[in-house]
Amino acid sequence: MRKGCLLLLSLMLTIPALTGAGWAEEEEDDLLIEDVIEEVVTEKKEILDTDGSAILTITCTGDFTIGGDSRKKKNIFEDELKAQGGDINFTMQNMRDLFLEDDLTLVNFEGTLTDSTYVPANKKENQFLFSAPPSYVSMLSDNGIEAVSLENNHIMDHGQEAYEETQQHLEEAGIVWSNSEHLGVFEVKGIQIAMLSYLCIDRYDQLWDKVPADIADAKARYPLVIVSFHWGNELDYAPTNNQIRMGRLAVDAGADLVVGHHSHRMNPIECYNGVYICYSLGNFCFSGNSKPSDMSSFVFQIRFRVKDGICTSRGFRIIPIRISSRTNRNDFIPTPYTTGANIDSVLTTLRANGKKLEYAVAEYPLDWR
Repeated sequence: MRKGCLLLLSLMLTIPALTGAGWAEEEEDDLLIEDVIEEVVTEKKEILDTDGSAILTITCTGDFTIGGDSRKKKNIFEDELKAQGGDINFTMQNMRDLFLEDDLTLVNFEGTLTDSTYVPANKKENQFLFSAPPSYVSMLSDNGIEAVSLENNHIMDHGQEAYEETQQHLEEAGIVWSNSEHLGVFEVKGIQIAMLSYLCIDRYDQLWDKVPADIADAKARYPLVIVSFHWGNELDYAPTNNQIRMGRLAVDAGADLVVGHHSHRMNPIECYNGVYICYSLGNFCFSGNSKPSDMSSFVFQIRFRVKDGICTSRGFRIIPIRISSRTNRNDFIPTPYTTGANIDSVLTTLRANGKKLEYAVAEYPLDWR
């Protein structure tokens, strides 16, 4: 299968999807997953340059939530893990090759790595709490995920001590993490990439000044700065005015890429002053629900050229996915779409919900251009 085939598939059938991207419930993907991975993975030798510059490929996904709620007897994630023979890496079987071939993979890790059952008073009434055994950190390190954003509305599900414990487990596994006070730095090909993360929900007034100051400081020291925001309204397919303002503020301060999550739904992408703002990458590996009403999402990939401390974008592409390898339930195995109808539904959703954005991207390429 050649690289142009995905573009052809995306034009085969248009499905109106002004709010959400779905799939044909009875339709099975007609191509092997290995074929799709072959399409989205590019050999490293093709992206090395000879003029002294480094070409970096960076992959970003939405919510990465594993494990379950310690208050509940039923744990759908553990049930699936048993069905998969106890191999904790089962979740990444259809994405691993892609992540291993890029230069950096960044996910939003939403939850904790702890055996603690302590629940803070302000969390006792929450519908969902998330924790996973510390050993599950290998799901990141074994599958080419080098960095996580660690500021969201579930990191404190088991209190400050469990949050610090999670940070420790990530560091011991070699995973770079970031939040609003901790700058995560990952080095590849001699280039240092700085990462910051912010929880914006109900906190914008505390961040209007802090965010641009933090970003400007990071940009003064590092050639490439990525900013992650946990923001927006759950189940919304388009950003709020506060998101738009904050995203553009981050770019004006020096961010080279802005990625968002929290809504559990895909949102459109803007290109503002030459910088991409991904308002929401939706869910990725999500153990919070056995069958979310919308299991479609996408993975974002971007390439940067860095030379003499100057970083410039070389374009992006998206990989439409379903957060499950199955259509009838969520098995926590993110899987690239292969059928034209499903791919086109994702594209239609992104375009339709970006119509009111002043700087919405005109196209969502499935391959590098």
